[in-house]
Amino acid sequence: MIAAASRLCVRALRKRFGPTVALDGVNLDVKRGEVHALVGENGAGKSTLLKALAGVHMADAGSMEIDGLMHMPVDPAEAAEAGLAIIHQELALAPHLTIAENLFLGREPRRGWLVDRVALREQSLKALARVGREHLDPDRLVAALSPADKQLVEIARALTQEVRVLVLDEPTSSLTQADVGPLLQRLRELASTGVAVVYVSHVFEELFAVADRYTVMRDGETVATGAMHDIDHDGLVAAMVGRNVEQLYHRTPCDPGEVALELHGMTGQELPVAASLTLHRGEVLGVAGLVGAGRTELLRCIFGLEDVVSGKVSVANYDGWCSPRERWQQGVGLLSEDRKHEGLSLTQSLADNLWLPCLSRRSNRGFLSGASLEQDARAWLERVGVKFRDAGQAIQELSGGNQQKVALARLLAADCDVLLLDEPTRGVDVGAKAEIYKMIDKLAHQQNKAVLVVSSYLPELLGLADRIAVVARGDVLPARPVAEVDEHSLLTQMTVGRLAEGVA
Repeated sequence: MIAAASRLCVRALRKRFGPTVALDGVNLDVKRGEVHALVGENGAGKSTLLKALAGVHMADAGSMEIDGLMHMPVDPAEAAEAGLAIIHQELALAPHLTIAENLFLGREPRRGWLVDRVALREQSLKALARVGREHLDPDRLVAALSPADKQLVEIARALTQEVRVLVLDEPTSSLTQADVGPLLQRLRELASTGVAVVYVSHVFEELFAVADRYTVMRDGETVATGAMHDIDHDGLVAAMVGRNVEQLYHRTPCDPGEVALELHGMTGQELPVAASLTLHRGEVLGVAGLVGAGRTELLRCIFGLEDVVSGKVSVANYDGWCSPRERWQQGVGLLSEDRKHEGLSLTQSLADNLWLPCLSRRSNRGFLSGASLEQDARAWLERVGVKFRDAGQAIQELSGGNQQKVALARLLAADCDVLLLDEPTRGVDVGAKAEIYKMIDKLAHQQNKAVLVVSSYLPELLGLADRIAVVARGDVLPARPVAEVDEHSLLTQMTVGRLAEGVA
């Protein structure tokens, strides 16, 4: 950090929505030139705090200051004038416009009544250089950019104005692992210029890699703050959930039963390449692999979302490739890694999302009872611990963790025997993760379901799975008992492939 002076100071901030207390005396102190981690479970009040900083909500009590000056914006424009920029998880770029047009939308340099295209390009190149993307053509359409480039273009747009405080809300949720490191490096470089960076994320590895200090929120209050080097993973988790976390993962001893899913040389159009594996009832089989290795394609081929070119797929007594509808009927359910675009219909109700795969079973001579659907949905939602108002509310109103629980509840309501879970805890907080882990363990080891879990987070697989198979360059290596592997051996297999099968 280049200085110790406070750049953003929040004191005793309070905000109430009717009977609900969203903020109950929040304190936050972010210094010039530091990256400050803001963490807390979903519902802890982080979003409300960010909206107060941005002028979306007016606080009921307390104070906010930027560089010692009172900061009580009445709208986002006034917050931007004060030097505060927020990069939201859902990027606010216009895909049909160019990079340059997005960078200076509404603030284009002009020559008389016309946009000065030469100046626009020059200023855009300077803005892109600040985030290490000087190689991008400012005339390129944003729609053609990678997720990482879009994220950095959004940051560059914020930096075209005088930014003192830059807030990033889950900035890596749509990035590959290879893109995360460079982004964190750019944030460190921005902080070194004096910008105060507030980093909101559920990914602890990123927090420890980039942040100087942290603040933990719980139930609308600030409960802990300090230097990152003075706390560890378990300490951060304990502060978030309000108790010591002795065991985040739940794994009951495995007693595998009959084969529920079997692959013999299954090959997709591109990936996977001749995949073979066996999944039993009563077990959790983890699948590890680098991004692009074919993990997701493996599940999509099994479920029928992508074509199987050759090989054999057997589900119970069913052999061969099937459509997703047929897989549902056979008792196979898929939880997509892309919750917002594939996993859920965000504008529909919780009940509608829950019963979509099995509406035909719920109909009476072609008619559906809305009241019955909502009543039965409520029972399932309560069973998996979803926090909701009523089963008729839109699912987009729920937190990410609760949305994920609804997606899992849908597989249970459909009575799936084989569950294909692709990144089941992506984008959810640590408390929701623990609940999802417990749910998966119960499904496999108490309810005798067959569960296949794909995850990019190796500690999750090591803590949850009974056996782990590695996908390397489209090739599925033989699954090994979890007691025989560790992070080092898994990473070696992921990067080397079959040459490393004997590495322990």
